[in-house]
Amino acid sequence: MKRTVLTALCLAATLSGCGGNKAVNLRLYPIDGPLKESHPAEIIAVKVRNQTTASADISFVLPTPGKKNRCNGTWTSVAPRVTEKERGLSLTLQSTGGKLNKSVTDVGGVNSGEIYAVCTDGTRVQGRFITGSGTESGTGTVTDTLGNTYKLLF
Repeated sequence: MKRTVLTALCLAATLSGCGGNKAVNLRLYPIDGPLKESHPAEIIAVKVRNQTTASADISFVLPTPGKKNRCNGTWTSVAPRVTEKERGLSLTLQSTGGKLNKSVTDVGGVNSGEIYAVCTDGTRVQGRFITGSGTESGTGTVTDTLGNTYKLLF
């Protein structure tokens, strides 16, 4: 009994160390517009929640005079995939008859994505980014309806 518990604990520790649910740290850096003029060193941290492999909910606060301008939205990335189907005839004792296999794999290369958010004062924030296949890093450009342009890095 003790050996089974010890094995289960070791397996749980190993799996928890894997990077399956790593947090993505998105940052917006003002590069043009009124925000760059008034706060040139401002770094806007974007919180990521409910992350899947291809999208997540985001939230952040835009610096504005007076009250905080909270923004909520989504980022999503499209990873191209290839689906392969195999059909044939199997004459083995274990699977006599038709043979049908299907596999789906990601295509290596650069993936494109989009970010979109709406703020409490009605400001809309949207942009595009690119990521490498199998990575949790990327770069892009984001604009808002207040005339600001941001560099998106993660």
